[in-house]
Amino acid sequence: MSDSTLRIHLLSGPRNISTAMMYSFAQRSDTRVVDEPLYAHYLRVTGIAHPGREETLASQENDGQKVVEQELLGDWDRPVVFFKHIAKHVTALDRDFLLQGKVLFLIREPDQMLTSWIKQMPNPTLQETALQDQWELAQWLESKGQQPLVVDSKTILQDPKNQLTKLCDALGIPFDEHMLHWEAGARPEDGVWAPYWYDAVHQSTGFAPYKRKEAQVPERLHALLQESNNYYELLNRYAL
Repeated sequence: MSDSTLRIHLLSGPRNISTAMMYSFAQRSDTRVVDEPLYAHYLRVTGIAHPGREETLASQENDGQKVVEQELLGDWDRPVVFFKHIAKHVTALDRDFLLQGKVLFLIREPDQMLTSWIKQMPNPTLQETALQDQWELAQWLESKGQQPLVVDSKTILQDPKNQLTKLCDALGIPFDEHMLHWEAGARPEDGVWAPYWYDAVHQSTGFAPYKRKEAQVPERLHALLQESNNYYELLNRYAL
C-alpha cells in the first residue's frame, strides 16, 4: 500500500448527489474514482432485493474483506482515489480501513430523499436510508480522534464552486475548476446498476441548481420520516 495515496471515502445515503460527486472528482487529473465497491458485499450479507441484484453480484467481488485488502487499501496509479459508498454497505466489516483515509458523509433532507427513494423502493426502512449507519460511523470516527466531515448536498447544489472549494480544503487538496462540469452520458467507472439509478445524472453536465421538491412523504412513512429527521439533524451539526 502506498502511504502517500489520499483515499477519500464518501459515505452517502441513497437518492443523494453521490454519483454527481463521483463524476465531479473524476474530472480531476490527479484522481481515480470507484463506484460502490462494497455493493455486492452488502447484497450478499443482507440478502436484500435491489434492482440489478444478480448483475451486481456477478460483476463484483462479493467478499468485502477481500475488497478492502485488494482495492480500498491497494495501490493506485494516481495520488488521490475517491471511493463512492452508500454508508450501509460498510456492514459486517472491520471499519479500521476508514482510518487510513479521509471520510466524507454526504447527507440530504430526509423528506426529499424519501419521496425520491419510494419511486423504486416503495417500502423503505430506517436501515435502507443509511442515516443511522452514517451517524454511528461518525460517532465511531470521533471516538478514534477524527472530526466527522459532513456535507449537506443542498449546499453543494446552491453554491457548487464555493462549497467544493471548502470541501477540497478540508480534504487537503486544491480545488480544480474542472470539478464543476462533465460530459453528459455514462462513465466507464459506473457500476452495472447504473441503468436502474443513474438516468438523471447521465443527462447532466454539472451540478443542477437546488430546487426543493413539493412532493409529500406518505402518511404511512411519517414515523420513518421523524426518525430520519432526528439522525439528519445530528449529522448536520458537523456540516461544513
